[in-house]
Amino acid sequence: MARIAVFSAKPYDRTFLAEANAPHGHDLTFLEARLDPHTALLAEGHDVVCPFVNDDVSAETIDVLGRIGVRHLALRSAGFNHVDLDAADAARMEVSRVPAYSPHAVAEHAVALILALNRKVHRAWNRVREGNFAIDGLMGFDLVGRTVGVVGSGQIGRAFAEIMQGFSCEVLAYDPYPPAHFPGTFVGLDELFKRSDIISLHCPLTPETHHIVGPGSLAQMKDGVMLINTSRGALVNAPAVIEALKSGKVGALGLDVYEEEGDLFFEDLSATVIQDDTFSRLLTFPNVLITGHQAFFTREAVGNICATTLANVSAWESGEGELHQVPR
Repeated sequence: MARIAVFSAKPYDRTFLAEANAPHGHDLTFLEARLDPHTALLAEGHDVVCPFVNDDVSAETIDVLGRIGVRHLALRSAGFNHVDLDAADAARMEVSRVPAYSPHAVAEHAVALILALNRKVHRAWNRVREGNFAIDGLMGFDLVGRTVGVVGSGQIGRAFAEIMQGFSCEVLAYDPYPPAHFPGTFVGLDELFKRSDIISLHCPLTPETHHIVGPGSLAQMKDGVMLINTSRGALVNAPAVIEALKSGKVGALGLDVYEEEGDLFFEDLSATVIQDDTFSRLLTFPNVLITGHQAFFTREAVGNICATTLANVSAWESGEGELHQVPR
């Protein structure tokens, strides 16, 4: 039985982790605090720390965790760009993750953003609540026959492409390591940017993909292109996209992630003034729809995340079973 400190714990984390823990019997401590160098001391007496996507797992944090005896970082996420892996190696600290939980959850949310932006559902909802039934300004376009670009051909990208083919869209895809079979046509990234009416990002954050949407790539895109990002916030250069929104180069923007989301998402800030001027500017555009990193948030996905996270800890502790280590 491992002693696990769960940081950034929300009520749904408690519910699903407790349920998933039944066959394992680990000792779970739920902490509402985000993990950072200052809160890391709360994990004293625990073997394992379980961080979420916006926790600070920097070298400084890992140094504190290592000094108090933590030996395993059990990420309850697929992404691991928030972890200093070199520091973890130096501290001889195992790092595991959830490589897949429900590709359909994220893919379906990306499609929901497309449909809402295209048919102005968010604006229509507000109008009707105010007794305004005019439809001026709410015109969309048929998806059938449109060209959709998918950047990243992993499980989520594949699920998204299959859905868009169901709308009779032409699907273009880019991936530096394309699989043998994919529901779409692989093209170069430049060609994808130039030909796509809708572009959806489903790739990991790496040095090569950082700000893959920026001034240069935006200049290649069609006027009025729709951009969707449900992957990692830093794939998109937000100030550059704001300029593209102002010029009309970007006709619609759907985001479930944001580069500086760490100080915003997963918290109720409704009674405070948001200090991030770039994020506040994005909220002023009628053709921008932002959700707070909820694309993964289905019963199936959260259940799978919790089950895999705890199974990783059991495999590490016993030396038996599948341990999903972060790739080095």
